[in-house]
Amino acid sequence: MSNSTRALLWRMAPSIYGPTILFSLGQYAMLPVIPVIAVGMGAGLGMSGFIASAAVVGQLAGNLPASWLVSRVGERVAMLAAAGVAVFGAAGVALAPNLAVLGLSVFVVGFAAATVALARHSFMTTRVPVAFRARALSLIGGSHRLGRFAGPFLAAGLLAATASSAAPVWAFAVCLGLAALLLGFARDPERVIAVVSERDPRRTEEATEDVSEARRGGVVAAMRAGRGGLLRVGGSAAALAGLRAAKDVLLPLWGVSIGMDAAGVALVVGISGTVDFALFYVSGQVMDRFGRLWAALPATIAMALSFLTLAFTHDLPDAEAWLIGCAVAIGIGNGLSSGINLTLGSDLAPRGDPAPYLAAWRTITDFGGATAPLAVSAIAAASMPLASAATGVLALLGIAGFARWIPRYVPRERDGREP
Repeated sequence: MSNSTRALLWRMAPSIYGPTILFSLGQYAMLPVIPVIAVGMGAGLGMSGFIASAAVVGQLAGNLPASWLVSRVGERVAMLAAAGVAVFGAAGVALAPNLAVLGLSVFVVGFAAATVALARHSFMTTRVPVAFRARALSLIGGSHRLGRFAGPFLAAGLLAATASSAAPVWAFAVCLGLAALLLGFARDPERVIAVVSERDPRRTEEATEDVSEARRGGVVAAMRAGRGGLLRVGGSAAALAGLRAAKDVLLPLWGVSIGMDAAGVALVVGISGTVDFALFYVSGQVMDRFGRLWAALPATIAMALSFLTLAFTHDLPDAEAWLIGCAVAIGIGNGLSSGINLTLGSDLAPRGDPAPYLAAWRTITDFGGATAPLAVSAIAAASMPLASAATGVLALLGIAGFARWIPRYVPRERDGREP
């Protein structure tokens, strides 16, 4: 990494990477206790799962309003406002008098999370040079993974120390306060880091049609101007997002279905997550040096082979060993894809005002991440091998989409030479 790259990433750490880690840490400390709180208030297992899923619904619903806010007040103010809204959501979760308020509060947290995610994505799109865009965005993915990995451990420690299911929720509020302090008192990245003015070599005619029209028309105009890449590359990215979410459901269910105890299931998921986290920066290096396709294809191929292989191992005598091996391979694939959806969205977004386009992009990918686990769960109720095979087929669709559409819509990929 050059000195200029390192210096830029360090300048973004207090206001981009630090808040990302804190928000993810608190959010994933809180989310595992939502079903516990719901059951304690009298909800059944189905209702508690529905309430927990309100965070995903809130994030889906929040992407489009977030684009309006980011376009008008800027990334920093939008993130500060979202942190404030999320604090109210966390307080609502901790103090909810009934299930309706609890569900609404979880929805509000997801709604605020959409604004935080879109604001930092928009900022990186306009201010990080394309030469090391993927590395910068893979660090966003790694920051999110760090919070997601450590959050449940923070929750476990707080629950053991306080015996109160509300403790992780208040920890989320504390993390939000610390993130707001970083955003409020760190040097404003919008002033320190100028908007990149050079023409993006990955831009295509279809992705850059009339930015001024997109500004006037918002999300609808942005979608119309860049609909080709949005639907085709975005659809492939949605398949990858679906794979990532499906593995979080399928791996634990698979472990339970072959007779593993809770500790064994947790160990398998933990091993996969550790491998995933260890490789997040490799993804950015590969994308910047060799091109986006060199990260997208190996990642989806690794996950496709893993899920398809797993489908044939359920009743084998060494099914546990097969699960561990496939979980490691899935972790490798997921790690190698760190930041790829963020990077592709930034590559396709119009330079002048990327927020509306990125809102549409994130809505598509978030939809994939929200629906795939539901489909996998429904199929798993009938057959675990069929659920794994269906997930593998989804990965094959992602492979075909990336191979066909990335070269068309994200051209002149870097191969170590200047384009």
